[in-house]
Amino acid sequence: MFYSKKELKKIGFKEYGTNVLISKNVSIYNPKNIKIGNNVRIDDFCVLSAGDGGIEIGNNVHIAVFCSLKGKSKIVLSDFSGLSSKVAIYSSSDDYSGEFLTNPTVDKKFTNVISGEVKLGKHVIVGSGCVILPNVTIGDYSAIASLSLVSKSLEESKIFGGIPAKEIKNRKNNLKTLECEYLKTLK
Repeated sequence: MFYSKKELKKIGFKEYGTNVLISKNVSIYNPKNIKIGNNVRIDDFCVLSAGDGGIEIGNNVHIAVFCSLKGKSKIVLSDFSGLSSKVAIYSSSDDYSGEFLTNPTVDKKFTNVISGEVKLGKHVIVGSGCVILPNVTIGDYSAIASLSLVSKSLEESKIFGGIPAKEIKNRKNNLKTLECEYLKTLK
């Protein structure tokens, strides 16, 4: 079951568009830092935890079940991007070196949290079970295979996969044409 228009307004998003479908089973933290475009669907059991940088979700974006978007820095899902189930996007991460303490129960002076913007370009699709770390941009029209770890920025119009994600091959680019045809139907 999705929130009604009236219920969406009460959540307190920074802004949101039309035809926004958000499951009532989504956990939303700091909605005042979240912008949502038009024609967006967010399915059950997702977590949107916006830090100071916020979360920006473009138009025609789908976020499937059990996804999480969290961290201090900005997270951007550009138009026509999509997350398959169980994708985790982190714009902040603890330092795993052992030189610092970890987790949010510890005073900041004892930790070394790394934060950086994460941006998914237009038409980026991310397969089930992927993890995307801070300071990453995924170029327009790229695809990430299921169960991949994205720890560095990736070029546009490619298919990537693995741990860490590496280029597999070029992605066909009929998406621009199809987008134009689709947008004509909305007028």
